[in-house]
Amino acid sequence: MPTAFFLAFEDLFAANQRRAVIVSLLSALALLVLLWLGATALLQLVHLTGFVWFDRAIGILGSLGAIFLAWLLFPAMSTAASGFLLNGVAASVEVRHYPLLPPPRRQSLAEILRISLRLAALAIVINLIALPFIFWPVINLVVYYGLNGYLVGREYFVLVALRRLDTTAADAMWRRYRMRLTLAGAAVAFLLTLPIVNLVAPVWATAFLLHLFEGLRSDAAARMPKLGPTSRV
Repeated sequence: MPTAFFLAFEDLFAANQRRAVIVSLLSALALLVLLWLGATALLQLVHLTGFVWFDRAIGILGSLGAIFLAWLLFPAMSTAASGFLLNGVAASVEVRHYPLLPPPRRQSLAEILRISLRLAALAIVINLIALPFIFWPVINLVVYYGLNGYLVGREYFVLVALRRLDTTAADAMWRRYRMRLTLAGAAVAFLLTLPIVNLVAPVWATAFLLHLFEGLRSDAAARMPKLGPTSRV
């Protein structure tokens, strides 16, 4: 995992990733603004007291709360919203580090949309589950990064794995390496909550999980028993 971690940072500054980094920056900023505006508009539709001045104060506090909510949802939503961009990032990393790989598996638009929508729905559910723990010191961090580590690890793993495996094989590989991939996802989720860093973190995370995926595939292939001349079927 450490090798994949640092290789991904090297990829972030590669010449063929500059366009992806710029697009990621702009996309992340747009997503944060949309999440904030959406949450603010929703909160301002609610008039709790009938007193204009008090409702206005609640609206201001609600807007601040919306910024916090946008920050909470960003790790999960960023990947679900940028699957198409990150497939290009994965392709660039493969060309640079794994030139002998065959062409990637063809994915239909319906498959990509289905996976993106499923992960987006899961992101909302998981973050709503984590919300009651947000004011419990220490526990809130464990719950937040634990749940988002699972979710984000799953998201990025699916993104890179389905380029090479069908859904059944990808699910089997996820189950086999779930703990390791969840820890990788927690590292990604942490970077996605850091201001400024989170704007380019999706590009880094795609490279990180791709290196990890190829490393796990190589290890699995190396451990497979080879049939010798005296082997019995």
